[in-house]
Amino acid sequence: MFRTISNKQNTKSPFYTFFTSLIYTIEPIKSKTMAKNKRLQNIFPDGKPKYVRCYDNGGESADRYTVVFTGNYTSKTSGEHWYLGMSGQPFHPQGIGQHGSSPTQIDKPKYSHLGKKVTFENLPSEVQKCVNQTYLYLWDFTDENGVSL
Repeated sequence: MFRTISNKQNTKSPFYTFFTSLIYTIEPIKSKTMAKNKRLQNIFPDGKPKYVRCYDNGGESADRYTVVFTGNYTSKTSGEHWYLGMSGQPFHPQGIGQHGSSPTQIDKPKYSHLGKKVTFENLPSEVQKCVNQTYLYLWDFTDENGVSL
């Protein structure tokens, strides 16, 4: 059977102290997690990167797809603007998934050398996966190995 302890005795017990301190430890973590989730929803709405521009050259080169990362991430990349050049299967042993960087956006003022603009949804699924990995890293949601922070 359980013994009832009055509130006065309960507040002095080590058990009560432990759980009270645990609650005060969890609250800031919960708050940080909520802020992180809100930030993720803002830059990655519906699981799609918000700050990218996508291009398809129609197969004129092995790196058919180019994705240019936009937004305010360059403090992490020493002022460089990142982009990805990919084949339709960037993870395949014979595929291409090459990162590049430039002091300026490679699609400004013109992008015709990259092909036609396409939406992220029109990229092959493996290309989308490759883009998402880099995107989440640039925005500090994963480390360089893809592990969530």
